[in-house]
Amino acid sequence: MKTSFLLLLSLLLVSCTPAAPSTMQIVDVYATAAAQPWLEELYSCAQDVSVALNVTSDAPQIQLRLGQLDGWTGPVFQVGTEEIVVAANLQSPLGNLTHDQAKAIFSGQGDASTQVWAYSSGEDIQRAFELAVMNGRSVTSFARLAVNPAHMSEALSADVNAIGFLPRRWMTSRLRELFVAATVPVLVLTPSEPGGLLRDLIACMQK
Repeated sequence: MKTSFLLLLSLLLVSCTPAAPSTMQIVDVYATAAAQPWLEELYSCAQDVSVALNVTSDAPQIQLRLGQLDGWTGPVFQVGTEEIVVAANLQSPLGNLTHDQAKAIFSGQGDASTQVWAYSSGEDIQRAFELAVMNGRSVTSFARLAVNPAHMSEALSADVNAIGFLPRRWMTSRLRELFVAATVPVLVLTPSEPGGLLRDLIACMQK
């Protein structure tokens, strides 16, 4: 009787012992401000391959950006494209622009009442815009600086005389498109050739 009781107790203890939690691989990722909407797709792909993402700018294993990073020598994978749109307030007096008209305005040669907005020189969208519209030259030094596309969108929405540029995914119903400045690749940069789950994540985004 005693032996049966001990056997039953042992079985109960085994059945009540929680299973060891499965370890999920964590991947460090980073997206520039302009490329942040693409993080949603990366999160979706991470769920498909059971990966947890940690967003950090400190040595990320995957970096999302618009256009190539100067001096980058590691692997590069294109996962999409994004249009850079010159935009203004819905009530802006400006009409649709040509390339030359956009270049003149962002060079500081437009109407004095027009307030130009841009980003800091280190931002990927600023670099792409200057290559496409300004022939590699800088935007006027009188431009006000937006810290990110969300700030740019708010600034343009609040001022009928403001003009700036945004990735199309950042456009809102409060803004009007004046000119498509460029179509640029959305890139994934990795410090070394990806394998395993990293390769699966990138392949998922490329579908």
